[in-house]
Amino acid sequence: MLKGKSAVVTGSTSGIGLGIARVLASKGVNIMLNGFGDAAEIEKIRSGLESEFGVRAAYNAADISKPSAIKEMIDTTVETFGSIDVLVSNAGIQFTAAIEDFPEDKWNAIIAINLSGVFWGMHYALPYMKKQGWGRLINIASAHGLVASPNKSAYVAAKHGVVGLTKVAALETAELDITANAICPGWVLTPLVEKQIKDMAAKDGISEKDAELKLLSEKQPSKKFTTPEELGELAAFLCTDAAAQMTGVPLPMDGGWTAQ
Repeated sequence: MLKGKSAVVTGSTSGIGLGIARVLASKGVNIMLNGFGDAAEIEKIRSGLESEFGVRAAYNAADISKPSAIKEMIDTTVETFGSIDVLVSNAGIQFTAAIEDFPEDKWNAIIAINLSGVFWGMHYALPYMKKQGWGRLINIASAHGLVASPNKSAYVAAKHGVVGLTKVAALETAELDITANAICPGWVLTPLVEKQIKDMAAKDGISEKDAELKLLSEKQPSKKFTTPEELGELAAFLCTDAAAQMTGVPLPMDGGWTAQ
């Protein structure tokens, strides 16, 4: 039922976003990629989606901290594909410091991208979804949208905000064929996390395998990473008719992190 539908996936040039974009494309969904990176590499990803899955794929470099850029991306998606059926708000950044040491610019940037960017995406996508009578809003929150960790005040505040914002969107669209849900991953093996593991191994003088176990053991009882592909399959399920009555739900995929 997803074949021919169109999705915007923010922050989809690598990591979680790319994993979700690939799974949606495998179901026949046209994809608007978004994110930063090397132009040649992004073009390789875009053309690869088209050749591998037989869908249409485009790229928009919208800066998710800028509402006007988000509007242009949503409008361009509709112009390119004829509709915006699915919006996956995944773009995010991170910075860690104690509250009293947290820099003003870092706080503002994290809130702008991780929280306000989600709001503006829904703000501009919803009129199209209402007009066409169908839509799926999928916001990538985090285990940190449900629980906290020290030194992550801006990220935790933003992700808690995303969960609350998702619930509001669900209530406002409850009588329509539009749903809004939040996916809350724990540790996911992305290039960013792989770098963190390498840095931890070098700092502590341990193997990367031991560093990986140390990282997981602190929070994730399964001691296994969630994969971008698993998150993609969950996002795809939320787009199906089987999930039509699932709305306003924060869905952990965190190996038991938030069950503790």
